[in-house]
Amino acid sequence: MKRHVHYEMAFQDYLQQSCVPYVAVDEAKKASFRDAKLKSFDFIVYAASQANWLTDIKGRRWTRRKGARRPALENWVTQDDLDGLLQWQRIFGDGFRALLVFAYWLDEACLQTDGWAPPPELVHVYRGAQYLFAGIPADDYRENARVRSPKWGTVNVPTRDFAERVEPFELLLT
Repeated sequence: MKRHVHYEMAFQDYLQQSCVPYVAVDEAKKASFRDAKLKSFDFIVYAASQANWLTDIKGRRWTRRKGARRPALENWVTQDDLDGLLQWQRIFGDGFRALLVFAYWLDEACLQTDGWAPPPELVHVYRGAQYLFAGIPADDYRENARVRSPKWGTVNVPTRDFAERVEPFELLLT
């Protein structure tokens, strides 16, 4: 977890406010496993009745693109991040699943002018800014991902497919 990244700090605040048990991963201590360098994930989140989540936070701005009627569900990740997260899932084994959490920072101007906003019960306020946390298991994401940019090594799930698979984070805790 990077303390200077507001998306991650907002997510940690959400976990604390919701009394969800978690461990923040210290990114300053680079992890290696069997001589393989792995990108660290951000949190281990303990769920009530299902697998515990190895969580990687992906901060995105919730805003409307030119000409669009609704805010875009940006969901791109690097292939390296996805591969590393799934490798951690294999290392931790049964009882743990890799999860991508998209922390959407809600654009206040977009919310006011468009009249389209997520349900208030899903919005978390941190330091005056509003966030929405949505998760998708990394293996489900991988199965549906397409190359977005070969040059940058990024992938994403088409918006319609992503909207069908992603869930509010709080639903992933039950």
